[in-house]
Amino acid sequence: MPFEPSYFKADFFKVLSNPVRIQILDTLRQDEQNVNYISQYLEIEASSVSQQLAVLRRLNLVKSRKQGNYVFYSICDPAIFKVLDAALEVFNNHLVEVRNTLEQMK
Repeated sequence: MPFEPSYFKADFFKVLSNPVRIQILDTLRQDEQNVNYISQYLEIEASSVSQQLAVLRRLNLVKSRKQGNYVFYSICDPAIFKVLDAALEVFNNHLVEVRNTLEQMK
């Protein structure tokens, strides 16, 4: 049953389980970029960026287009940012709870 939503979701969250992939997606939030830009921006080896982009392409989270000697990557579906933003909101809520707990311990 590989076409069921639950299988897609499982694969989707596996792909998002890598922090570098999330950083790459966030880098592509505003505009398309090439591997060299992403690599320099994130201070990660270009070969690692390329490997992670290949994983993101397999799940159709990013697409590419070639222009001259460069390949530019962009987001396929901007709805991905709703997921990333929701995760950030949960993280921030957790931090507030931790801070409140620590303040109560004083």
